Amino acid sequence: MDESRKKKLWLYVVYGLLALGIILSIQFAKPFQPSEISYSEFLNRLNAGEVSKVVITDTRIEGTMQTEEGEKNFVATRIPDTDIKDLVALLEERGVDFSGRVENTFWRDFLLTWVLPLGLIAFIWFFVFRRLARRVGGVSPMSFGQSKVKLYDRSVDRVTFGDVAGLDEAKEELQEIIDFLRHPLKYRNIGARIPKGVLLVGPPGTGKTLLARAVAGEADVPFFSISGSQFMEMFVGVGAARVRDLFEQAKAKAPCIVFIDEIDTIGKVRGGIMASGGTEEREQTLNQLLSEMDGFDPQTGVIILAATNRPEVLDPAILRPGRFDRQIMIDRPDIKGREEILKVHARRVKLGSDVDLKKIAARTPGFAGAELANVVNEAALLAARKNKKAVDQQEFEEAIDRVIGGLELKSRVMSERERRVVAFHEVGHALAASLLEHADPVHRITVIPRGIGSLGMTMQLPEEDRYIMTRPELEDRLGVLLAGRAAEEIVFGQVSTGAQNDLEKATILARKMVEDYGMSEKLGPVSLGLERGARLLLGEFSYGKEANYSEATAELIDREVKDIVTSNYERVKGLLASNRKALEGIAEILLEKETLEGDAFRELLMKLRERPEEEEKVDSAVSEVAENR
Repeated sequence: MDESRKKKLWLYVVYGLLALGIILSIQFAKPFQPSEISYSEFLNRLNAGEVSKVVITDTRIEGTMQTEEGEKNFVATRIPDTDIKDLVALLEERGVDFSGRVENTFWRDFLLTWVLPLGLIAFIWFFVFRRLARRVGGVSPMSFGQSKVKLYDRSVDRVTFGDVAGLDEAKEELQEIIDFLRHPLKYRNIGARIPKGVLLVGPPGTGKTLLARAVAGEADVPFFSISGSQFMEMFVGVGAARVRDLFEQAKAKAPCIVFIDEIDTIGKVRGGIMASGGTEEREQTLNQLLSEMDGFDPQTGVIILAATNRPEVLDPAILRPGRFDRQIMIDRPDIKGREEILKVHARRVKLGSDVDLKKIAARTPGFAGAELANVVNEAALLAARKNKKAVDQQEFEEAIDRVIGGLELKSRVMSERERRVVAFHEVGHALAASLLEHADPVHRITVIPRGIGSLGMTMQLPEEDRYIMTRPELEDRLGVLLAGRAAEEIVFGQVSTGAQNDLEKATILARKMVEDYGMSEKLGPVSLGLERGARLLLGEFSYGKEANYSEATAELIDREVKDIVTSNYERVKGLLASNRKALEGIAEILLEKETLEGDAFRELLMKLRERPEEEEKVDSAVSEVAENR
């Protein structure tokens, strides 16, 4: 048992013994407690000769009297103006043994009246409130104004640029921050002013926090880290107090780096007629942050780094020169950056001889650093589950499929008809991807259900990272999305609900072609709709995209979107109809094997398309490939 549990156990024992002692003392004290009677009853019993002994104090009369049950102690409150001489004479007359006692009221008037209540309040404050505070996150009533900033131990948690891969341009931008923290006199002597703040902008998981820690590690200075949400509290003024406390701590540790993650939590656009309550508290916190950034001298060596994935909602006052002077884009890595990131995360993993990180990087276009780290970890878990000594390429392939599509659900029971519909649907996607000129090559086809709603999957592997796309490329992408539904209609004469997600993606892409990319012949080269971001509407800021066109234009947009989707659907439907033999043959093989790799699919497609007019050769090709695979 560890020390903390021992202390907690002893504390519970002490509490239990204390409660038991109080209960026992109350129970045992009950029989000895005198019964309280009125002064008139005392006089009646005295005159009746039932009182045998009396003790007189300033305020009370205590004694013993005879009752039907025997002797019994009593207490009566004296009338303040009663003449004590008359009472003494009456006692002497009745032959009662009496005496007097000077009453000490210190314990009753001072201890019980003041010390005990104050002690009880202190007990509740320091024990009950502290334990409650630990349960709700360590917030004590006396620490509301203290910031929850975390100071990293450089000897334990030090991160350097060697731990950050795929962000070469960003590291170059931050290099002068590091040089300033190391050699501040070089910049002061020449009169240069280092930026007060640097804003890191990028999608989630791209390494913004890791890069900030690496800057502190390279400069070998203290690193304060706090999230924007940790400034906010239910009490008004707490956020501003925590901002002040944060900067006071930073100045005491200068030179240092202060990192504010998710700054959009407190840095949203201010103003509006509805600003009140929590919005007003957030604005006070933001105002205090802006004031603190204006108030401190950059030569003190305090550098503010902040990160956000929503730069469009930030208040313009944050981004002006003198506050966050520099904005650095942290984008998703390209294929070279992904390979370097995989190498960093694979350092702690035993890799098999067949692992090709370059191929894995090619299979993960659009993955951020956090997703690549998850792929490496999932592959290591799969290898450990199989009791392997090292992680092979197969585990990495399975890990990528799991991250993209979810967990395989081999135990899900599907009817034979549903399996056939899914198989033809997926082969339709794969055939369109292979027959259309600008589509990405097929990597794998499977009819094994994955995740929540996926009954099958066709995975494509881009040959290179793309940053711009032409209209023919977008139309071929539309064709691949619509090919699954087209294959169902060709083979079964009807469509199913399995194409819902494909239709949704195709409609969104077609609308972007019309509204954003100006690829509609009827509407021409115009961009429709206001830019996404903050805009002032009736005195209140809102976010999203606003239509800046007429109702007639909106109807024309809808018609153009429908025409683009419909024309590409008919195009790919005709393409699949002319290759129906290949569609049916590959679907039968897929139903048998459940999964087809890209090379096997292309080999099978090539043999089935050599002489499509001779049916017997098609059947023999299907049988041959089935036997080989």
